[in-house]
Amino acid sequence: MQTPLAYLNGRLVPFADAALPLHDAGFASGATVVDNARTFRHRLFRWPDHLARLRRDCATCCVPLEASDEQLTATAEELVVHNARLLPPGGELQLVTFATPGPLGFYLGDVANGPPTLGMATYPLPFARYRPFFTEGATLAAVGRHGGGPEDVLPPAVKHRSRMTWHVADHAARERTGCAHALAVLLGPNWAVTETSVANLLAVIDGTVTSPPRDAVLDGISLRVTRELCGGHGVPFAEAPVTLADVHRTSEAMLTGTGFCLAGVREYHHYWNPAPRRFDWPGPVFRRLLAAWSDLVGVDVERQFTGPG
Repeated sequence: MQTPLAYLNGRLVPFADAALPLHDAGFASGATVVDNARTFRHRLFRWPDHLARLRRDCATCCVPLEASDEQLTATAEELVVHNARLLPPGGELQLVTFATPGPLGFYLGDVANGPPTLGMATYPLPFARYRPFFTEGATLAAVGRHGGGPEDVLPPAVKHRSRMTWHVADHAARERTGCAHALAVLLGPNWAVTETSVANLLAVIDGTVTSPPRDAVLDGISLRVTRELCGGHGVPFAEAPVTLADVHRTSEAMLTGTGFCLAGVREYHHYWNPAPRRFDWPGPVFRRLLAAWSDLVGVDVERQFTGPG
């Protein structure tokens, strides 16, 4: 079959035919736990970590996940093998796995809800979307506040698909900076930076790669990998709030996310300061860690985004 496949509730179907009913809680209420993994050379990267996080987040969000890890893995690999055949040379895939509580019965006059919905789909990794991160450096703008921490009803570490906050925030960041690919940064307690809509944020302060505390941001798989690479390459790594004062002490800033692995930040616009803070870009710590990423995955990560096509 020369069309991408998707998985929905136990069946492989053509991508174009995979759809949720309008009364599914994932659509009607935005109640969706989600994971986004990617391939290198058409093989899923750190899939066990993605799968474990998905199962943990489903439990946190009271969304049933009845399929076993073996079933989910077999389905994911089958989709990747089939859909990768349809890619152009050099193409890679991103795999989205999502789970919802399922249909809401009251929409149809029923008492019972469910059964739960489980789906998987792939899309070609959008190299063009992330290319400016490598050719121009990322532009960030703080535009408002984030959730507080682990005591929140929905902790920041959970990956879900309620994206309205980020939709509005990124529009505000682009209006403020005049940069079409600028990303919003949301602020936590004491105006400390937290994360962006597509990636975790890292600051290099006095030679140490510093991440906001893990209970204040998404539990990013790429953040875990970057932390491990720091440890394996003698780069100090710490978790601590990154306040406005710390931003002014930051020599380099970086983003780490599934699609692009690691990217450097050129400038940061703070909430009430019209003059942006410009960082060393591309800086030496970024270059060192990006090379480590490339060695780990066996692919020149930067060239994937800046090469032909």
